[in-house]
This record gives sequence, structure tokens and C-alpha cells, in this order.
Amino acid sequence: MALIQYLTRIQFEAGAVSLLSDELRLLGVSRPLVVTDKGIVAAGLLATVLAKSGLQPDTAVFDDTPENPTEAAAHQAVELFRTAGCDSIVAVGGGSAIDLGKAVSLLTTHSGPLERYAAILGGVDRIGANKPPVVAVPTTAGTGSEVGRAALLTLEDGRKLGFISPHMIPSAAICDPELTLGLPPYLTAATGMDAITHCIETFLSPRFNPVADAIALDGLARAMRWLEIATSNGSDATARREMMMAALQGGLTFQKGLGAVHSLSHPLGGLKSVKLHHGTLNAVLLPAVLRYNAVGSEEKYARIRAAMGLSELADISAEMAKFSQRLGLPATLGQMGVTADCFDQIAQHAVQDHSTASNPRPVSAHDFRQILEDSL
Repeated sequence: MALIQYLTRIQFEAGAVSLLSDELRLLGVSRPLVVTDKGIVAAGLLATVLAKSGLQPDTAVFDDTPENPTEAAAHQAVELFRTAGCDSIVAVGGGSAIDLGKAVSLLTTHSGPLERYAAILGGVDRIGANKPPVVAVPTTAGTGSEVGRAALLTLEDGRKLGFISPHMIPSAAICDPELTLGLPPYLTAATGMDAITHCIETFLSPRFNPVADAIALDGLARAMRWLEIATSNGSDATARREMMMAALQGGLTFQKGLGAVHSLSHPLGGLKSVKLHHGTLNAVLLPAVLRYNAVGSEEKYARIRAAMGLSELADISAEMAKFSQRLGLPATLGQMGVTADCFDQIAQHAVQDHSTASNPRPVSAHDFRQILEDSL
């Protein structure tokens, strides 16, 4: 097994799920609450994790994670955590289950309404280390939440907010590419575009972190080489491993901050009128944001072209749009069911989003609305 110590403990290898019980013992815990979703259960992945990890068959399981995790679901899981006498969280699934697991850990020891800990409401310094440990077991290759310092949750009033702190990073991540072998082509493509967006946006962030920049470019190069293969041939073990690494690398660079793509995809994901997949939203928004951010980013765009294997004069925005369409993803927000009547609201929320501060070019509400119109 390859043990990587960067931000947190990462067990990365085919079959790594067998180390889950060992990681819990190292953390001094033994009664985890498994946080997952019904899709993971139906696909047989939870049964696989329980069998291969050595967890007890009667381990408490919360499987009601929504597609976009919510404050209500977090409180429901906290209640189960307490009644079952749990001492830790094992989050199994994509970013939704892992983000919900982080929120459950937070709410078991931090009092008051959840919004009190939101980054844009001054909550970063209110999040302490006195939380049950979280072990993340990703089953997709996209979100990077297994090593990320943030959890995104939709509050009861519809706001989708980020809860950010070094204390939100899982205590350990079990990255087993074999758990992604059954991921359908569309979800492979959509989650893979999420990883690509993470690598691009963190690299473009103006915050100084050359180590993270190098990781982001390497992750981008991996994803551009292997995502189409993983999408067309889901049983290709090499492609699955390389995409899980690309997703992990995107997550390792989150401390640089994201950008305007995520500033928009966060509030769009909180819409109640239509269910929107985060990675698909990022894929649709990315070309317009790349066009907007091109001003003043010439040197970094040259490095992005090199990582993508493009010529020096290639239009990154156009190439990314073509790449996404080759993967079978929608090209516009309209194709996803989004209408322009929400744009003013979304633009205002985007200005306030925590990702906006690290976009390489200042973005106003007017600019965000134009990006939305360009993506419609």
C-alpha cells in the first residue's frame, strides 16, 4: 500500500478498503456511524465496504444522504449517532455523503444553529478540533472531499453554504479505485469534470502556494488523459486509478481556494425547483468562466494548455467545451432545466460565496449574471 501524508493520512491503492478498521484503531475509535446514501447501498458498495473492512455487520448506518446534503439530514444523522453510541464517522460515497459526514461530526460537539459555522458568516474560527474523527471512503473520482477542508450543505432556508476549517479535513482517507469500477459512464464523466474544475480553479487562484500549483497541474494532466477512457471503459483499472488520483490531487489543492465556477455552482445546487448535479454544473459553467478569467492570466493559461496537451494558440475555453461534450455531458444550463428567472438571485449569492475571493479576476453581480447568460 502507498501511504501518503499530506494534510491527512491517505491510504491509496486497490484493495485499500481492507485497512479501514486499522485506521479506526489508530484513531482510538471503534464504533463508527457509517454515513452513506441509498444508491451506494443498492449498488452493493456498502456491503463490500463492510465485508472487506472488517467492520461489524451491526454497524450503525445512516443512508438518507440527499443528492445535495442538507441541514435537516445532518441533524437526523446526529440523532442516530447519539442513540447508537457512536464515537466516529465513516463516510462512504461521493462528495455528498462525505460532506454530510463532516457536518455530523461538527454538530455532535458544536452547539447552536449550523449557519453559525458557515465561512461567509464568520464561522471558520468557531470550528474547533473537539470533534469525532471522520474517515472518508470515496466511491467516485471527482469531489476531493476526502481531503478537503470544506463541507457544502443546503440550509433550511435554501442557502447552500460552505463550512470551512482545517478541522473539517477527514482524519484519514481510504482511496480504493476498485470502489469506482461500477460507476456509470455519465457519473464518471460528471465527477471527473468536477476534478478537472478543481485543478484549474485552484491553479488559477492568486494565492501563493507553488506546491499546490504543481499538484493541480499534475492532476489536470492525469484527468485530461484518462477521463475519456474511464468513461468509455469503466472496467479499465488503470483509468480508474488515475482518475481517483486526479480527484485526490484536486482536493489537496483546496487550500488555495476555488473560483467563479464554484461561486455559481454552489447556489445553483441549492435551487429547490430543479435537481442539479454539482460536477455537471461545473462542466457547463467552466467554458464561460475560462473566457472571463483569461484577462491577466496569460502565463497561467500557457501552463494549463501544456498540461492539457494543447498547442500554444489553442482556445482553452473552446477545447474544454468540446471535451465535455465528447463525454456526453450537457452543453448549457438550459439543457439542465435552468431558466433565466433565477439569475439575479444566483448572481447575488455568488458574489457572497466563499470561492469568489480567490477567483483570479474580480467578479461583480453583473459579471456573474453575464456568465450565467453565456452558459444558458
